[in-house]
Amino acid sequence: MTGKGCLVGLKTFRSRPVSGVFLCTLLCLFVAINSGCKKRETLVERGNREGILHLSIGSEPSDLDPHTVTGLGEAKLVQTMFDPLVSFEPGTLAPVPALAASWDISADGLTYTFHLRPDAKWSDGTPLTAQDCVDSWKRILTPSLGADYAYFLYLLRGAESFHKGRNTDFSTVGAVARDARTLVVALTHPAPYFLQALLNSCWRPVNVRAIAAVGDPYRRGTPWTRPGKLVSSGPFVLKEWATQQRVVVEKSPTYYDRDRVRLNAVHLYPTDSIDAEERAFRSGQLHITYALPLSKVQPAQREKNPALRIDRQMETYFFRLNVRKAPLQDARIRRALALAVDRDTIAGKILPGGRTPAPTFVPPLLQGYTPPAGQIYNLAAARQLLADAGHADGAGLPPIEILYNNSEILRLVAEAIQQMWHRDLGLDVRLVNQEYKSVFASRRAGDYQVLLGSWTADYLDATTFLDLWRSDSGNNHTGWSDPAYDALSNRANTMADPAARAAVLAQAEALVLESAPIIPLYFNTHVYFLHPAVKGWQPTPTDHSDFRYVWLEAGK
Repeated sequence: MTGKGCLVGLKTFRSRPVSGVFLCTLLCLFVAINSGCKKRETLVERGNREGILHLSIGSEPSDLDPHTVTGLGEAKLVQTMFDPLVSFEPGTLAPVPALAASWDISADGLTYTFHLRPDAKWSDGTPLTAQDCVDSWKRILTPSLGADYAYFLYLLRGAESFHKGRNTDFSTVGAVARDARTLVVALTHPAPYFLQALLNSCWRPVNVRAIAAVGDPYRRGTPWTRPGKLVSSGPFVLKEWATQQRVVVEKSPTYYDRDRVRLNAVHLYPTDSIDAEERAFRSGQLHITYALPLSKVQPAQREKNPALRIDRQMETYFFRLNVRKAPLQDARIRRALALAVDRDTIAGKILPGGRTPAPTFVPPLLQGYTPPAGQIYNLAAARQLLADAGHADGAGLPPIEILYNNSEILRLVAEAIQQMWHRDLGLDVRLVNQEYKSVFASRRAGDYQVLLGSWTADYLDATTFLDLWRSDSGNNHTGWSDPAYDALSNRANTMADPAARAAVLAQAEALVLESAPIIPLYFNTHVYFLHPAVKGWQPTPTDHSDFRYVWLEAGK
């Protein structure tokens, strides 16, 4: 998405306009609903009456496969259709039963025994068993699938060796079905956050038998996530997936807790235009927006608009720097870029809504962890580093490209930093704008120089952020690795004392910030509109949503 910004004379290359499919669809709906003399029901009014929730999920999902999706919008879809072994209490994120009715933990914290509920079923009516869980985890750890989140399962004893091809016998991995209802899990080291980690898409069981009926379950692209083919375990089942228009899920008749599910359906709309979704909300087409245009935030605050929500979130927006691309192999140049980012301006003046500067990668909301000092704004030091690298005032440096996906917010951030680096360091900085799917593909392929993105906590522990930069992380994508960093991470995994463990993790974070394959920018908040008819909506700092207990109140 292009548009007028604060820059004059600086270049934006390969920009692509936002697809108008979603916007056109909404406008057509608006016209149809409001045409004629008599006012007709909006989608929201009809949804309130029929128990159908309408919400935006941001960009078009790349897939609905829990083992390969990576985006927050995609995670929302997974959360409607696939149940975890253990769910959560929204206020505290304390674990509560889901597919597992109960569980036992050994005294040393290394063995978890899950007792699956006898009424757990797949959407095709077949029982969901402990072996299904084992088969599911084998699938994500199979190297041919290329799952970015496979490293999350390295918590399982022997999982890393299997995933890296050093051992092809999955029976050596710490996941065993003792019987149809008993799943025994052995961990490599104690992980107090393990039950919280099970909420994430990569841990949620999929029906490997159903995938195999469609094609190879161990290869990407097998078309099993289509209506009529997708077999799931959650409160809703897939009814429709119209690309760039909507995904429809309906209440599952086989779900064990279906009597408590109060929604009859959820309609989820992809869009790269937050202006379009805000207009859709105002015209009665959406109950919940994914985000909010920056120009609407402060007016909504001044007016005390009851629909405005600003939720605290454990999410960091940052740059990945591809150390395999010139000139970013040189740590001095990377550090110069980091020191020339004015985070106070970005968070305080460009982005309203409670966002705060991020000198570190791990957000300060995380209890029990004190981040290091982090990256500061120091133009004199940045210029000296460039001079030390032989590029005083940017002389001799090739252009640097910043890649980001369609988003008004990301565009403004990218333009602001483009201006900072050009004005203060003399760099030729160019912006590259792609759709979300293309950005994701470029990230995985390493086809970028500087990539603007975000990371949201998957559980309440510093490792949910810091494990990204291990050399074996499937979400690193920077080309950077350091044995010293891995050693600190491994050492922390063996430590039982929480304070001592946190101190070692802070050393690891200080190391990666000093080497600067990443540049943290700001800690995010979730700013959006929520219709007053929506009840039971309980956001969490990890952005997990439990749609089971959401309902709509007619007449609102």
